[in-house]
Formats: sequence, structure tokens, C-alpha cells
Amino acid sequence: MSQKHPVIAVTGSSGAGTSTVKNSFEHIFRREKLTAVIVEGDSFHRYDREAMKKAVADSEKDGGRAISHFGPEANEFEKLETLFKEYGESGSGQTRLYLHNEEEAAPWNQKPGTFTPWSAIEPGSDLLFYEGLHGGVKSDTADVAKYVDLLVGVVPIVNLEWIQKIFRDTSARGYSAEAVTHTILRRMHDYVHYITPQFSRTHINFQRVPTVDTSNPFIAREIPTLDESMVVIRFRHPEHVDFSNLLTMIHDSFMSRPNTIVVPGGKMGMAIELVLTPLILDIVTKSRA
Repeated sequence: MSQKHPVIAVTGSSGAGTSTVKNSFEHIFRREKLTAVIVEGDSFHRYDREAMKKAVADSEKDGGRAISHFGPEANEFEKLETLFKEYGESGSGQTRLYLHNEEEAAPWNQKPGTFTPWSAIEPGSDLLFYEGLHGGVKSDTADVAKYVDLLVGVVPIVNLEWIQKIFRDTSARGYSAEAVTHTILRRMHDYVHYITPQFSRTHINFQRVPTVDTSNPFIAREIPTLDESMVVIRFRHPEHVDFSNLLTMIHDSFMSRPNTIVVPGGKMGMAIELVLTPLILDIVTKSRA
């Protein structure tokens, strides 16, 4: 669909190369002089940090199925759907921030792990850019994907995702490996039902595949680097893609299927910009017309 005010969403697990993706989009917006409203998926969680700990503990009482940030019980899917719909129609809508750390919380005089108040988006933007876990989610009560003009998936193979989760939470957040493993298992139901189905709805997927042994992610000592990876890029509509140009521009790339190109991991940022810039410009031009 093409809306009056475009919505572009990047959906995928954190650590999938999301900083590379974010930087690539920022380059595109800056170079093409586009004003983007940035929306982070965390701002549509249902609970702040302390309340989430309690909600998880309550859900696990008496052997119940635990809730997680991957699933509907811990998120405001309906509010996210409303934002995408309203922005597409009017260029406005209600959003807020989730304050991850002291640095983000200080200007608001709030504690880390809390939300800022809801506020209206200022008029005059060219597009809305969402980055988070649920840019293409569907549930019993919401269909977020329906209101996205360009849905991009960024996902590592699952072993790499677990390595990144374990490494980040043990080294940066001080959790034990056992606690992180418990979290991975606790979230598995929601991962299967609400995260992975989104990658079948995306227009384009960037999947990072390590070229080193990750067969036991629970003992890995380091995260494979981008240079130790390949990136598999799958297009839903390959008929609109100039593959010969991409193969010429991206050294050591090759096609593995008629709708798929594989590029070296170190070229991920470049590939994102080459692939997405014309698509974004086309969407914005149509919306202005």
C-alpha cells in the first residue's frame, strides 16, 4: 500500500546488525534531505522495567506460561497499529520514549527503565521510521503490518541471535549465563508465534549468516564479526530489482536464488543503502504526488 504519509519499518531482534541498519538509514535520510519521525519499538512495551519483572514473575506462578517482550501480553500492539494508521492518513499520531539508561533519563528527570508521557508527532515530516521487534506483527487484536509501506526484516540465524543475547547480557548487563538461557527458553513460544512470522511479511529481508562455527551458541566466547559473516538479502518482488547493477556494485556478491543475493558481511551497510535508497525515494515521491 502507498499512503499519503509513508511508514517504513525495520523489524528484527536487537543485535542482528541493528546499529549498522540504523546508521545506513540515517545516511539515506540525511543524504536525501528527508525528515523522519523515529519510533523505537521499546516505547510500545506495556510495562516499565520494574513492572515487567513483576509481570513475568506473576505469569510464571503455578507453572503458567511466561510472558515476554516478544509477545502481545507485554506490548501495546493496538497502539502501534493506531500510530501507523493515523500517521499514514494525517502525518501525526501519539508516541513516547522508553528511557533505557541514566543518560537518556536525565533530561526528563525520570528513572531509567520508564516511559516519557505520550505526545503528538509534530507536523511536517516526510516519513515515519520504526525500528524494533514488531514492525510487521499480527495478533488476535492488531495488524501492524497492514499499515507499513516498506517492511524490512533484519535477522541473524538463530544460533547467532542467541550468541549475541548471551554475550551482551552477561558482559554488559551482569547476568549469569544460566539466567540468560532461562530467558531464551521463556521467550521461545512468543518468538515462534510473533517474531518469526513477520519475516514472511517483509518486502526485503537481510539475514546475517556467520561463516564460523556457531554450532553451540551457549559456550561461544565472542560474537562473530561482520567480516566473519555473509548477508542473505531476499526480495519479495524480485522483478523490480536490478540485480546486475547490485552484483557489479557489491564486490564478491552472488545470487543464490532468483529472488536472493548474498553479499559479504562487511558490505552490509553499503548493500542496505544501495537496495533501499531508490525504494524509499519512490515511496516518498508517490506520497507527495
